[in-house]
Amino acid sequence: MESARPAVDEDLGAIVELAREARDELTPLRGGAIWRQSSSRTDPLEALLAQQISGETTDSCVIVGTIDGAVVGYAVSTIEQLQDGSKLANVTDIFVAEQARGVGVGDAMFSLILADGQSKGVVGIDAIALPGDRQTKNFFESHGLKARALIVHRDLG
Repeated sequence: MESARPAVDEDLGAIVELAREARDELTPLRGGAIWRQSSSRTDPLEALLAQQISGETTDSCVIVGTIDGAVVGYAVSTIEQLQDGSKLANVTDIFVAEQARGVGVGDAMFSLILADGQSKGVVGIDAIALPGDRQTKNFFESHGLKARALIVHRDLG
């Protein structure tokens, strides 16, 4: 049975492994190489994730997705203070292991991310999907997210 719950310290190893899988899966996609250099989690992955899980960084929410109790996905959101004093939630990570996709784990995690944002009084939630990653784009759209900006890039290297 798929479900989601807040991450606990004992989940750190599984989350780190999933974060590496996510990074490796996204890097070869269009826009992935520059995403990895500009926005992805950097090594060592454990330090910041441990702080976020433990609540040391109070602006974060870390969720794990499970099937029959086994961790097969993770999601992280952070809260950003906007210029007018309101708050925006940013989904920095959401990933489900390939063999566990399509059964509702991502939906369960995203529901908890939304609930956390609502409990913190955010005015909205942002997330990023790389160009051509239709599966991720469709997932976010199924949860009511719509494009509000496009980032364009030209490689000069």
